[in-house]
Amino acid sequence: MVQHSINNIEFDSENDLDELISILPIRVQDYINTHRDKEHLVEIILDLGKPPEVRFPNSQETIGEGEVNHVDLQSLISRISEFGDDNRAGIERTLHRISVIRNRKGTPVGITCRVGRAIEGTIQNIQDLVMSGESVLLLGKPGVGKTTMLREVARVLSETANKRVVIVDTSNEIAGDGDVPHSAIGKSRRMQVPSTALQHQIMIEAVENHMPEVIIIDEMSTESESLAARTIAERGVQLIATAHANNLENVLTNPTLSDLVGGTQTVTLGDIEAKRRKTQKTILERKHDPTFPIVVEIVDRNTVSVHKDVGKRVDEILRGKKINGEIRWIEKGELKVKKSQNYTNGENNNSMIKLYPFGISKGSLEALIKDSGASIKVIDNESNAKIFLTTKSHYARKPKALKNAQNLGISVHVLRKNTKDQLKKFLEKYSGGVQKIKSSSAFENNSSVNIALEEVHYGIKQIFDGEHRIELNTQNSFIRRLQHKAATKEGISSISIGEGSNRRVVLEKVL
Repeated sequence: MVQHSINNIEFDSENDLDELISILPIRVQDYINTHRDKEHLVEIILDLGKPPEVRFPNSQETIGEGEVNHVDLQSLISRISEFGDDNRAGIERTLHRISVIRNRKGTPVGITCRVGRAIEGTIQNIQDLVMSGESVLLLGKPGVGKTTMLREVARVLSETANKRVVIVDTSNEIAGDGDVPHSAIGKSRRMQVPSTALQHQIMIEAVENHMPEVIIIDEMSTESESLAARTIAERGVQLIATAHANNLENVLTNPTLSDLVGGTQTVTLGDIEAKRRKTQKTILERKHDPTFPIVVEIVDRNTVSVHKDVGKRVDEILRGKKINGEIRWIEKGELKVKKSQNYTNGENNNSMIKLYPFGISKGSLEALIKDSGASIKVIDNESNAKIFLTTKSHYARKPKALKNAQNLGISVHVLRKNTKDQLKKFLEKYSGGVQKIKSSSAFENNSSVNIALEEVHYGIKQIFDGEHRIELNTQNSFIRRLQHKAATKEGISSISIGEGSNRRVVLEKVL
C-alpha cells in the first residue's frame, strides 16, 4: 500500500524559525529549542491564565512551567508589527503569522503564533495544472498547507515559467511581513491590502494598473471577491486562489463562493422538455461558466483530489451524479495518479461492490452477505475497495488502513458494534442488487432535489400562514444545505435534527 507522506517530497525549507522562537517567553523558547521535533513546529498558543501550548504535526503539548500572564503577551506584542483589522501581524522579512484574541475592551488575552514555511516541491502534484494557464482554486481545511502551496506557485510561475505574477497579499500572509517581500515568492510582485474589506478592490487594481499574467489570492471569502475574480478571469488573466472549503460540493452550496464554480439558478421547463428529461418542471442548473475550471481539494500535505472541467462536474452534481476527483500524491519523488471514476445513481447494476472490513470477522460477514443476497464482494486490500467497513471502537483509534482509505476517497461506514444485527442492518441497503444503494448515495437525482426544494418552499408558506414549526423529510447533506439556504433567503430559521439517514431539516418561525 502506498504511504502518503510529506516526507516523500524533496524540499528545501526556509522557515526563519529562530526569529519566531526569539519573541516567545524564555521558558517557551527553552522548551522548543530542546525538543526533538523543533523543525516540525506548527503553532504556539499563549492564552492568559493557562500554561503555554505548542503544536506539532502529530501532537499538542502543554508547557507546565507557569501560566501565561499579561507581561508575556505584551512582551511578545512589542517585538512584532502592528495588528491589522483582521487581528493578524507578523515579523518583518519572515513568513510567520501572529494572531491575537482580545477581550471586550480590546485588550489582548490570547496569541496564536503559526510557523510560516517556504517549501520547495509542495506543488509537484499539481505543477502541470498550474503551468497550463488555467485558473486553479485550492480548497482545504485550515492548516492543511494552502498558503504554503500558493507561495510555491508564485515562485515557480515567476521564475520557471517567467510569467508576470502579482500577489494580492491580505495580512501579508503569502509574502511575509514588512515592505520587502520574502524571497520565497521568487520574481513575483506583491500588492499589500490595507484592510480585508478592500481585497476585491486591490484585485481589480492589480489588473488595471500592473498588467499581470497571473494573479494569486489567498482566502477568498466574500461575494465581492467572487465577482472580482470573475471579472479578472474574463480579461484573460490566470487566477490561482484558495478558499476555506473542503470540497467542490461545499463551494457549490456556499452562497458567497458558488459563483466561483458557475453558481446555480432555478429554471422552469416547459411540459414537453420536463417530460423529455424525466424531471420536475423546476430544476437547478449551472448559471454560467466557472471562474475556476480546475478545483484542487487538498487532502493532506502530500495528497490532492483534482477536478478538471469543473463546469461539467457541477452539471453532474446537479443531475444527481456522485463525483470523485483524480487522486494525486508523491511517492519517492514521483507523481502518482489514481484516475477518477464518476457514476450515475443506478449505474453498474451488474457489478459487485468491493468492501474491505476492518475489525470485523470476514467469515461471518461473507456468510451474512450470502444469506442476504447483497451485491457485495469482500476484498483484502482497502486501496481497491468502494466501502471501508469498521466499528466505532476501531474508528476511534484512527488506524493506518483507515487513513489510507480516507486519502483515497473511499466511503467509510462505521457500525456501533461488531454484531450480527448491526451487520444485517448494514447489508439491508444492498440486498437484492445495487438499485437500493440509491437511498444512501451522497447526491440524489435532480428530480429528488427539486421535490425537496418544493417541499421546503411549501413549508415556508405554512410558516408564513401561521405554523410555528414544520419538520421536513429526511435528506442527504447536499439537499439539506440547499433547504437551509432557501429558508435563510426567506428569513425563516432552520436547524437539522436526527442522525445518519434520519437527519432532516426543521423550519421554525422567528419570534
